[in-house]
Amino acid sequence: MLDRLSFPQPWLSLILFTTWQLLSDGVSGASIVMGLILAWLIPQLTQGFWPERPAFVKSWRMPMYLAVVLKDIVVASFSVARLILSPRQPRPIFVCYPLQLEQPLAITILASTISLTPGTVSVDVSDDNKTLLIHALDAASDQEVIGAIHNRYEKPLMEMFQ
Repeated sequence: MLDRLSFPQPWLSLILFTTWQLLSDGVSGASIVMGLILAWLIPQLTQGFWPERPAFVKSWRMPMYLAVVLKDIVVASFSVARLILSPRQPRPIFVCYPLQLEQPLAITILASTISLTPGTVSVDVSDDNKTLLIHALDAASDQEVIGAIHNRYEKPLMEMFQ
């Protein structure tokens, strides 16, 4: 009985409840009851569509990871602007990045991080989740791109997810 009353996606339930309260015409007993029903029912109905929850071993490292990514976005923005405004021609390159990550969510975070950083775009993930195709706007070699991504992004993600 208690298992039926559980919330399989507690964060989703909280967001649904809060959104319902914000959209309601004032907080009342009826809106709270309806919000609780929706916060419980919608995750129950969509439970089969949710992937397995990844094991965040060291989730406390995520704020530091985000800080590194934000810093890299700012620095790369200036680097790309300087490259575009300079007479020097960029050296675009496609790189097949060998993934060591195994968790689908971790791979998605890595690919998104690469795409968010100006000058690089993750293009494709292989069917076996072992290789990530990356386009770099300006790089001297494959190893330069692979080393930078591995040290700055993949290693911290491996620590968080494995």
